[in-house]
Amino acid sequence: MSNPHDSAAHRTSILGPTLYFKGDLSADEDLLIQGRVEGSITHTQRLTVGPQGTVKANIRAQLIIVEGTVEGDLRAEKSVLLKDTAKVWGNIFALAVSIVDGACFSGNIDMDGKKAGQTATLDAPMTRAVKASGGPT
Repeated sequence: MSNPHDSAAHRTSILGPTLYFKGDLSADEDLLIQGRVEGSITHTQRLTVGPQGTVKANIRAQLIIVEGTVEGDLRAEKSVLLKDTAKVWGNIFALAVSIVDGACFSGNIDMDGKKAGQTATLDAPMTRAVKASGGPT
């Protein structure tokens, strides 16, 4: 029987709800944050901020899913998904962005493919501003 953790592409690291991390966090495997993180986060795979997760950091990953709270910019090479329990204060840079009804979002969204996967300055002009609301559109 093979070890399911042989490949970084199939591993998921979990930062539990009692964990507090401050600093620069990076890895090449999926990450689930249920605790608190402050600083910066750089991942080459999927990063999920779980319902109990609280992040005060700029996040860069291939795919970002938010169910908890994030204060900082989100930069995804592919997409960002804000679920109904998400609370995000910051800008989103990604090729695709989904905001589920009920999510709280304050910031700008940039879906210009030239900027999504690149390092851009935080004060770079945004091409599109979106306000998420809980009501029907």
